[in-house]
Amino acid sequence: MARIDVVMPQMGESITEGTMSRWIKKVGDAVKRDEPIFEISTDKVDAEIPAPHAGVLAEVIVTEGQTVPVGTVVARIETEAGAAVAAPAPSPAAAPSPPPPANAPPPSSTPPSPVAPAPRPAAPPVAPTPAADESAEDRLRRKSTPLVRKMVEDHNLDLGAIPGSGSAGRVTKQDVLSYLEAAPAARAEPVTPAPVVVEKPTAPVAAPPAAPVPGVPSLPPGAPVAAWAGDRVEPWSRIRKLTADHMVLSRRVSAHVNSLIEIDFTHVAGVRQRGKASFAERGVNLTFLAFIVKAIADNLRKHPIVNAAVSGDNTIYRGDINVGIAVALDWGLIVPVIRHADELSLIGVARAVQDLADRARTKRLTPDDVQKGTFTITNPGGFGSYVGTPIINQPQVAILAVGAIEKRPAVITMPDGSDAIGVRTKGMFCMAYDHRVVDGADADKFLADVRRTLHAFPEDNA
Repeated sequence: MARIDVVMPQMGESITEGTMSRWIKKVGDAVKRDEPIFEISTDKVDAEIPAPHAGVLAEVIVTEGQTVPVGTVVARIETEAGAAVAAPAPSPAAAPSPPPPANAPPPSSTPPSPVAPAPRPAAPPVAPTPAADESAEDRLRRKSTPLVRKMVEDHNLDLGAIPGSGSAGRVTKQDVLSYLEAAPAARAEPVTPAPVVVEKPTAPVAAPPAAPVPGVPSLPPGAPVAAWAGDRVEPWSRIRKLTADHMVLSRRVSAHVNSLIEIDFTHVAGVRQRGKASFAERGVNLTFLAFIVKAIADNLRKHPIVNAAVSGDNTIYRGDINVGIAVALDWGLIVPVIRHADELSLIGVARAVQDLADRARTKRLTPDDVQKGTFTITNPGGFGSYVGTPIINQPQVAILAVGAIEKRPAVITMPDGSDAIGVRTKGMFCMAYDHRVVDGADADKFLADVRRTLHAFPEDNA
């Protein structure tokens, strides 16, 4: 009989801690190896963490809402399914001690001293409160990330006075930025409501102030909105808030311009139909998106301005070609990245698209999977949209929206030069680009080359 420690995982080189969002398994539940047992949140992604060993979840050490350093023991798994997993009831001579501070080292497996401490009530299993002797440093670590603590220090702020919108009241970077911009009178501690159905009209609720962008004038907050009788008020999820902030910031920073181009996919449809069985035998689903990613990646090297970023008054021409693919989830939107996409064959691209989409939907992405993108593709056509006008994914300078690919009537020039109406497989592309650095001619030349590549896609490019 043995117990295996389950630790807070390292979710990226820059990640030093994680927040316990949700326990999927409960004490006493049987778990299989690699079966998700809990979910964590970091500054980059939400992820489900698998069990390192099969057995029974014997002990939960870090409860939901707690933020702890990487490597901290969060639970223990009993490797014998029949072993007792529940802790013995407290006796007058001994009682369980409260959870350790978030920055404490992992608990030791050494048996406790036979001299029992004085009895005291155990902490509740959920929504734990900090220990009475918790230091200011412990409280800072529990309620914030290293980045937030640096911002608080730089601006000489009191972290306890900043309303936290993160899990268990955790203060995020956005909270600090909003606090700095807000008037002193508006800096009141908010209460995050649970979803409710409004029985009678409420007073208007003011929208929170937008995050300031260096060098860009602040915009006034949105008009107050009141909930009416019968309305349901639901606070934004973490991923929804991050997406909203990112989109508003992008609109404020970049000069958005859109170019549209129609693509004839009839040739690609034939190549795809002839190659689907071969790809399926290798476990890969060959989609139109794989052809599009391949065509985009192959042409970004020829048009480096589209594969760039803006830094102040400078343009950064990226040496890598890393294509992000927007994936729509039930709980929000995320953009995993295919690194060095120009170096992959068609089957390599198709496999990467499939893998990233599957891991995004099962919360198995790591922070590294969603970083260092240089160009983004979003696919609203998968839901039937004819075309979409996307918002640039900062700090990139361009994003492509793919419309529905379907059969449509088209004018066809016959071999004798005459025209006829025929059926072609077509789709619309819309590229939004930052007009501060990308001129219309640059965008249109890039799209024309992408169309030319797709119209003559080679059969052997697998």
